[in-house]
Formats: sequence, C-alpha cells, structure tokens
Amino acid sequence: MTWLRANKGFLAFLLMFGIFRTAVADWNPIPSASMRPNLLEGDVVFVNRLAYDAKIPLTNISLARLGEPRRGDIVTFSSPKDGTRLIKRIAALPGDTVEMRGERLLINGQQADYTVLGNGVEAVPPLGELTALHLEERSGAASYRIQVLPQVQAVRDFGPFTIPADRFLMLGDNRDNSGDSRVFGTVPRELLIGRAERILVSADILGHWTPRAERIGMSLRQQ
Repeated sequence: MTWLRANKGFLAFLLMFGIFRTAVADWNPIPSASMRPNLLEGDVVFVNRLAYDAKIPLTNISLARLGEPRRGDIVTFSSPKDGTRLIKRIAALPGDTVEMRGERLLINGQQADYTVLGNGVEAVPPLGELTALHLEERSGAASYRIQVLPQVQAVRDFGPFTIPADRFLMLGDNRDNSGDSRVFGTVPRELLIGRAERILVSADILGHWTPRAERIGMSLRQQ
C-alpha cells in the first residue's frame, strides 16, 4: 500500500495514457511491404481511433458512430481470421458489388481508371529483386497509388459479389504482395480500429535504421 501511495501519480498517468491510446489515438508501425508504395517498412503512422466510432476502451463495443468509412481510407483493423492488427485500404463499402479482373477493380460495374506512374524495384524472397509497376488507381472519388508485381503469382481475379451491411473489402496497395480480403474475407465494422492520418516518424529498417526525414509528417488523407 505504501508503494501504491508513493506512485499513485505515475499510476494515474499510465491509466490515462492507456485509455487515451485505446480510445482516442494510437500509432501503428509498418512491419511489411503490403502497403507499398505509400507506406514503407519502418514508417510509424498516427491512427485516429475516433474517426468512425467511439468505443469502450479495450473492447469492440461502439458507444456512438462518429463518421462513415470512405472508399480509399487507410485503416487499421483486427483481422477477422486471427485478430492480428493489420493496415490496409478500404476498396469497397457496404452494398457495393465488387470484382477484380486482371488486377483491375470494378465497383458496381464501373471499372477503376488507371494511369501508369513509373517503375520501382522490390525484393521479394525467394524471387529476388523484381520490377514493380506503379499505378494511380481512381475509383469514384477515391484516388491513390498502388503497385503490381507481374512476376509474382497472386489472386488477380475474384467476384463479383456484394459487400454485406457494415462490412468492408480491404486491399493492400501492394496488390500482388498483400494478405488482405482476398485471404480473410470482408471486415466487420466493429473490428475497425481507426483511420491512419499521417506518418509520425520513419526509418529505413532495411538500411541500418537511417531516418527518412522527408516522410515525417506526411499526410495519408485523401484530398
């Protein structure tokens, strides 16, 4: 009891910090290449937990709906398969009829528009360094960069199917190197954690943790 009295201020701080991080705002490190070219391994993103729902801390119970997820939002969520925290982009909304044909996304019968932006290089074990094709994908009001890896075996065709109520289709921007809704299905709204707003800090984890100052503060919101 003496220890508790002596440290009550610090314990109160930890409690409030925990509530803040589980109910208001959070951060999410990027551990994989699934969101290239927009998010890189070593980025740490700020997550707005109040973008969509106010929840009871440490639960998925929503107290109030504060906003509606939009097609093109980058979101963190718990995988419906095993609960792992993931970060992907919302590709289709409840009620949308969605399909993919040869990497091309179709929403409600309307094919997304694609513009070639250039090429990059990505190391994909055990295949080595592969050429990545960078594209701009425009689906309705949403516009964002993606990349494809033509040399990789991947799911490039699915659907059509209609997204159920309060569920969302998630895709990685690195379309041929992402475990997303093509693996675990659509994601229920209650598993959404929050919307990724911007990059807080960034370091090249594959290059001796060199800071990437040009990425710090970069916005992830659609214009």
